[in-house]
Amino acid sequence: MTTEPMTVTPTPAYRQRSPLWFAWQRFSGNKAAITAGVILAILILMAIFAPLITPAPPEAQLFLTEALAFPSAEHWFGVDSLGRDFYTRIVYGARVSLTIGFTAALFSVVIGIPLGALAGYFGGKTDWFIMRIIELFSVVPPLLAAMLLGALTRGGYFTIVLIAALFGWVQVCLLVRAQIKAFREKEFVRAAQALGASPWYIIRRHLIPNSISPIIVGFVLAIPLAMMLEASLSFLGIGVPPPTPTWGQMINEGIDFMFFYWHLALFPTAALAITVLATTLFGDGLRDALDPTLKGR
Repeated sequence: MTTEPMTVTPTPAYRQRSPLWFAWQRFSGNKAAITAGVILAILILMAIFAPLITPAPPEAQLFLTEALAFPSAEHWFGVDSLGRDFYTRIVYGARVSLTIGFTAALFSVVIGIPLGALAGYFGGKTDWFIMRIIELFSVVPPLLAAMLLGALTRGGYFTIVLIAALFGWVQVCLLVRAQIKAFREKEFVRAAQALGASPWYIIRRHLIPNSISPIIVGFVLAIPLAMMLEASLSFLGIGVPPPTPTWGQMINEGIDFMFFYWHLALFPTAALAITVLATTLFGDGLRDALDPTLKGR
């Protein structure tokens, strides 16, 4: 009597599981990253619906008789020295920080992806030249360069985004370069080369799509860097010009009153710290989920 070897047919649920599903399983097990994601989602929604959840426009001096008032049921974060509701200005300040953070991160990705792809695929002189550019940007202190450019251009949204992108692309470029160097010798690349595909086609259709994980991580981790740079420049008075509310600008204004009217410096500092920390933890969680081999390094 002969018995046929038993074959195990994968269940439909198992067959449908993709690398993205396993990445989500790893990410959902990271409580810090999940909490950070919830905080970021709340901040983004607050920034989008700011006119609906605030009692007055951010520039409106409607509470002059209550200037420097402490937090209360009517004014959750108090009133600043010019009679403006401080909670309103904190919420609108999130708009500035998040807009600059996401825009600068987007420009960082646009610059970093092609340079990282060229360095990783071609190597040799191309890699050497791009790495020298990276070293040049690595030795220049971003804040000092930003202060110089901000003073020359008198600040503003575009200037801050440009400065943040000029220094934020380095990390994205290094991540993409490392990923493409790892994929360069894979079978699918060799097969494409054997079929006569051009280097540009291979980079565009094969290598960059397979490097989406470090691109996403680089994008997310570039956001807090841009936010900190904007806050630093606004604190120094060469960022986004008033009366547009920014957290760095509010911290600068609150320092003069911090020994008594503590809320004027505390709330914008806490808002900036929480947002930067949440974005960083969220980015770290994405990195560990999308590329578990990096965990623990």
